Amino acid sequence: MTERKLWTIAEVAAHLGVRPGSARGTLSRLGVKATERQIDDRGRAYSLFDPDEVRAAQAARPGRGARTDLRK
Repeated sequence: MTERKLWTIAEVAAHLGVRPGSARGTLSRLGVKATERQIDDRGRAYSLFDPDEVRAAQAARPGRGARTDLRK
């Protein structure tokens, strides 16, 4: 059985084409939550995200310039 690869915020940011801080805000707006949290060797916590969930949320986003405020 192979273990599924989860993405760090840096990998999510690279996929979205934004900085890590912007990626966190984008994921929050899209409702994507961390799948897992881990501690690195320096004792800092970091989040891991499901790549399929990130891709699906990005695909469901309205396009640039979409006037979502006009939808009923």
